[in-house]
Amino acid sequence: MKIALTGGIACGKSLAARCLNELGVETIDADDIVHELIPDAAERRRIAAEVFADRAKLRALEERLHPLVKARIDEFVGGKCGGANSSSEIRIAIIPLLFEKHWDAEYDIICCVRSSRESQVARMIETRGYTREEAESRLAAQLPVEEKAAKSHYVIDNDGTAAELKGRVAEFVEWLGGRVQSELCKQ
Repeated sequence: MKIALTGGIACGKSLAARCLNELGVETIDADDIVHELIPDAAERRRIAAEVFADRAKLRALEERLHPLVKARIDEFVGGKCGGANSSSEIRIAIIPLLFEKHWDAEYDIICCVRSSRESQVARMIETRGYTREEAESRLAAQLPVEEKAAKSHYVIDNDGTAAELKGRVAEFVEWLGGRVQSELCKQ
């Protein structure tokens, strides 16, 4: 089964991924792949400021990066789980722009991490040092998280604490385990 986790910027996808990893679930994160492709943080910030102010530049950047990101993710989710270097039965691709790039049709199960817009903006300002304008421009570049949630099979709400998110991620893994086992029995 191909499984993806998505959500809006600053909704807690990275923290959810860490929780998944702690529970023995393998993940690959599209954002981490971009960071490997553009390793210099100052350069990423400069590029982001430029492209989020100009939609044409954003599209041009995405046309260059997204095929590389997608190829790495496809290799990961297409690989056999439980191989020589893996003890996980479940692999999840963390893809913030899953719906925007129309990659959702390739996945059997999609989970969305959702937060209120107010929480998203506050987190971007507090943890990433963005101005309100920078935060709003990034939100404007993505599908609203409520739309992502409506298109997903499972939704994890994250306006609370890290401990609450961890509990909700554990509930998702339990829910997911039943679906994976059911699918394995069919084969």
